[in-house]
Amino acid sequence: MSYGPSPSPFTQSALSADRANKKRRMRVLAIALAVVLCLIGGVFWAVADDDPAQPNKPTAARQAPDDIRDTVEKTPRTPESRLAVEYNEKEFKKRFKKSTVYAPGAWATDKNFVRGVGNTLKGFKFGTFEEDWSTELSGPICDTTRHVTVDGRTAVLLQERAGKDTEDEADKSKGKDKGKDKDKDKDKKSKSKKDKKDKKDKGKKSKGGKKSKKDKKPKDKDADAAHESSCNQLAFIDLDTGKKLWQVKLPDAKKAYAPNTNVTMTRGTVAVAWSYGSVAYDMKRGRQLWSSPGAGKCEDLGFAGGRDLLALVRCGDEADPRFKVQKVKPRTGESEWTYKAARGVQRVYLVSSEPAVLAVAAGDIAVTDLITLDDKGDYQTTIDMPEDRFVDNCHKPLFGAVETCDSIVVGRDQLFLATAGAGPEDDDWIVSYDLRTGKTGKKFDSKPGRPMYPVRMSGDKLLAFRPSDDGIAPAAVVSLDPRTGKESPYLLFGMPDRGIMEDPQKTELIVEDGRVFFAPRELTEESGGPWKGMAFGALGIEGA
Repeated sequence: MSYGPSPSPFTQSALSADRANKKRRMRVLAIALAVVLCLIGGVFWAVADDDPAQPNKPTAARQAPDDIRDTVEKTPRTPESRLAVEYNEKEFKKRFKKSTVYAPGAWATDKNFVRGVGNTLKGFKFGTFEEDWSTELSGPICDTTRHVTVDGRTAVLLQERAGKDTEDEADKSKGKDKGKDKDKDKDKKSKSKKDKKDKKDKGKKSKGGKKSKKDKKPKDKDADAAHESSCNQLAFIDLDTGKKLWQVKLPDAKKAYAPNTNVTMTRGTVAVAWSYGSVAYDMKRGRQLWSSPGAGKCEDLGFAGGRDLLALVRCGDEADPRFKVQKVKPRTGESEWTYKAARGVQRVYLVSSEPAVLAVAAGDIAVTDLITLDDKGDYQTTIDMPEDRFVDNCHKPLFGAVETCDSIVVGRDQLFLATAGAGPEDDDWIVSYDLRTGKTGKKFDSKPGRPMYPVRMSGDKLLAFRPSDDGIAPAAVVSLDPRTGKESPYLLFGMPDRGIMEDPQKTELIVEDGRVFFAPRELTEESGGPWKGMAFGALGIEGA
């Protein structure tokens, strides 16, 4: 079995000093098995609850193509792993003209892995380490959604480039021009006479080689910059092929700036909000379903998608904001219920749409409490979030506004948090909480000195990532059973540079279709060494 591409800072650092691929793989696997035996201390890794006769492939039971993907992973027969994807951006500074760039967007389907960088989407086939396709977009990506449809589609927000129309706007202008051709012909003679007169007047004004101050047209640099950075283009992409299915320009979205824009998806609908307005589109053709101008005393800050659609609404001024959360009908924009946050809350994040879970900041931007609501929008319970006690990531996003709490995972009846910061022992747990009562449920030990982060639900199991503590012991993705408290291995693998790869605030971690992917939220050029000029883009591991 080959580990694939030529040596890179990641394949090399993840494996032993032996550079021969076969020997390197065998050595890593030997270390992995030995460490696992030592760490588990004779505890049996439960796999009996998974039917070995079932294929190792997630399923999306009773889901339509427009539904948001909700796959269930099957525990692999063995945790042995191999490299599936490696993406390194070569000649980085030559392309981006800078040493660090934001890289919003990473997705995986059963066919390929997709990465968004700058104004490009790149698709990679598993095991080949080569681009399967590359799609140039009409502007830089400024926000994405983690949600993917059952048939592998997703939405991205793009910055509009000055002087460039979208396909949607260009088509409209062509239609208008055809109807105006006759009028233009009639006006040609009168315009030509006027142009001659204007030229004479300009010649008089420019006599002496100078124009008067009145003649000079001031250049509005701020307006140009705002136009160039406005995130007012929405594209819908097929992740399996890279094909852009449709693209539209958001209505009256001149003030849609990153990172205060938000795009999400729910059944058949793509919704976008940018503080000064919101709009929703049909997935199939990009037809506008509804919009809100945000011109009143209240404005839509953003949406949370998935099984349902929640809207975060802010009323009043920024000095004394009042927040409310509404469940919205995706096809009409009508509100089904409204929950009002307490006075004094400074910020609200939408953790989950269904079940509805909110993260609130009562004093600053840091989360102080989690609030759970029932299916009618009524308050259920509050879960206290002491400062530096848990990992939530809500208030440190690079992209998006409200659907940013990647390190909080919500199941049907429970939510899961990783402990952090209070002390060495507190770094070693994932804690579950009952959504109805707020009471603590199962605690999952990560082993001494090794943090563990919840990644996503897989049916009624929680998938979690445990980094290596010394660069020798293997990192792991494990399956945790909230009902029994048992832990099952999913994949064991060697990890490259631990600084960025193992930090959930800096790296997107995706588990999909038997594979694990790491994608940094920023790409940074290597300043020295044999990989000088390259930037790490993504790494994927799959079962051997």
